[in-house]
Amino acid sequence: MKMKPFKAKLNLDSSIIIEARKSASKIAHQMQNFIDSYTTVSVERTVCRILGIDGVNDFGVPLPNVVVNNIQKGSGLGIGAAIFIGNAMIHTNFFPQKIAEQIAEKKIDITKLPMHDLFEIKLKIDSVSKERLEKIRITKKEREDFLTKYGDKVGPFLYVIVATGNIYEDVTQAVAAAKQGADVIAVIRTTGQSLLDYVPYGATTEGFGGTYATQENFRIMREALDNVGEELGRYIRLVNYCSGLCMPEIAIMGAFERLDFMLNDALYGILFRDINMKRTMIDQYFSRMINAYAGIVINTGEDNYLTTSDAFEEAHTVLASQFINEQFALLAGLKEEQMGLGHAFEMDPSIKNGFLYELAQAQMAREIFPNAPLKYMPPTKFITGNIFKGHLQDALFNIVTIMTNQKICLLGMLTEAIHTPFMQDRALSIENAKYIFNNLENLGDEISFKPNGIIETRAKEVLADSAKLLKQIEKKGLFKALTEGIFAGIKRPIDGGKGLDGVVAKERNYYNPFIDLMTKELKVEEN
Repeated sequence: MKMKPFKAKLNLDSSIIIEARKSASKIAHQMQNFIDSYTTVSVERTVCRILGIDGVNDFGVPLPNVVVNNIQKGSGLGIGAAIFIGNAMIHTNFFPQKIAEQIAEKKIDITKLPMHDLFEIKLKIDSVSKERLEKIRITKKEREDFLTKYGDKVGPFLYVIVATGNIYEDVTQAVAAAKQGADVIAVIRTTGQSLLDYVPYGATTEGFGGTYATQENFRIMREALDNVGEELGRYIRLVNYCSGLCMPEIAIMGAFERLDFMLNDALYGILFRDINMKRTMIDQYFSRMINAYAGIVINTGEDNYLTTSDAFEEAHTVLASQFINEQFALLAGLKEEQMGLGHAFEMDPSIKNGFLYELAQAQMAREIFPNAPLKYMPPTKFITGNIFKGHLQDALFNIVTIMTNQKICLLGMLTEAIHTPFMQDRALSIENAKYIFNNLENLGDEISFKPNGIIETRAKEVLADSAKLLKQIEKKGLFKALTEGIFAGIKRPIDGGKGLDGVVAKERNYYNPFIDLMTKELKVEEN
């Protein structure tokens, strides 16, 4: 992903940045000790999916759920699904898919099969695991080949959404948006899917506020964008959401179907979907490792804080979360170039000099995370039914985007407060952004900020407050900080929320072949 070079201008105190990053690193490492001791039903279902288990039983229950439910009922999840599947492969001489079908038909219970030698089991499962990871490597290479063929964009990506609920209608709208100039298409997920503890199967034509995230829907949209991309002579990136109770499962589906960006935040599900914090922390690690391995860029959700909190008063919490998300991402093997850290243009438009404060926040993020393709979100909270004012607000957002070298620019819609965008709404938003990006392309290179002026002073204050907040979280621990409502004023109990019953302590013989295999290959790439 090509990034335009930029020059630091805010005279930020590098020692404060270093201290903030150290605190965030300690927070993440403390949490990693917990993560390494537990697994979840969604992690184990993901293992099943990577091993090739797919489809549903006669009642529409996904086969990965069927297998994991069988193991959980036999109280065996603490050693991992891979051990039981590997043992069943030796015992039956079947591949994982056939084993899953046999479980669905109640012909076998894999927790009751005689257990073979552990070394033999690992040898068997490792051979299949390496073959299955080759599928992801091939898919990653396809993306690289497309980008070599067409080249890649240096300036901000024009990122738009489709959200009809019907994947085939989504395709129609996505193709139109690409022809209008969009670089990135995000298929918004249907309301409430993050709370489902399974992934729906097949192509879907009904959804509320969005379309179900399924592997078949991913495949359909990927094919459509490849076709229109060939027509246009450029690569169109595809986005979906690996968040909620099935974070790693959706991540692997995206890896198989060559998604390019995945909404994937360490804290979002806890704060905004009331998903248990233990479950989320474990799931985000494996989901991010998959994204790292597949070359997918994660998009984090700090912008959501500002839809519930005041953007002026709580700006430091956005930066603190960016620091934390960065450190969790590094632990999972993500490169800085794969971290679409989120923030948003959400200042109350009635605030005097609000544009300067927004500019300070965006420039500060760019300077603190110089290699990250930042995901910049448009105004939504203060958009009204006045579409003319909304279009102006979006124009100001676009100006900050190009001035501060943001990379992933989710375009604002003038009808944001009225309805899901029509094709013509997207066309106007794309036209707005292209006009501003072209006319102001080098404005950021031509200007500097007044020493100790409004912009520089604001950035320094936000950075200092963020470093203080991170130090507090470091002392308390992240779990305790979340119970106290440290982000967005939302308090969550450590043993509350959805999905806690899917958290399982690892036993001594626990085995997940993909953590070891992916970690080794990511380290080789890094070196």
